Amino acid sequence: MVGETNLNRLLATMRPRLLDETYVFATLPAGQAVPAGLDAVMTFKEGEGLTLILREAEASRLKLKGIFRSRMITLDVHSSLEAVGFLAAITDRLAAAGMGVNPVSAFYHDHLFIPADRAGDAMQILEELAREARGVA
Repeated sequence: MVGETNLNRLLATMRPRLLDETYVFATLPAGQAVPAGLDAVMTFKEGEGLTLILREAEASRLKLKGIFRSRMITLDVHSSLEAVGFLAAITDRLAAAGMGVNPVSAFYHDHLFIPADRAGDAMQILEELAREARGVA
């Protein structure tokens, strides 16, 4: 199944969905064993260690120091991993509102980790961007 590559179609048909949980970023130093039963949304191996994105409650349960309290927004449109400009258009708009974002591209969708206290603002911006792409602004 191939994802969408047309930028305007991606923006016009994306349906941002705000998840209920609060997430944090944490790390395990290189060589440290992964805790048994770890339930992370994402792991990424870097030279310095293993980056984890996980629910804040999970980090607390595992006694991991989490940073960047965030909410996850899933962009419900099947974007191709080869799509050009989709996340750039989104992150530019969020940056213009003074908002940091940590995007993650997965096989089917893109996900945005937004500061927890700005999640409502981000949803409004994303919905407005989709309306503009549909010509409904």
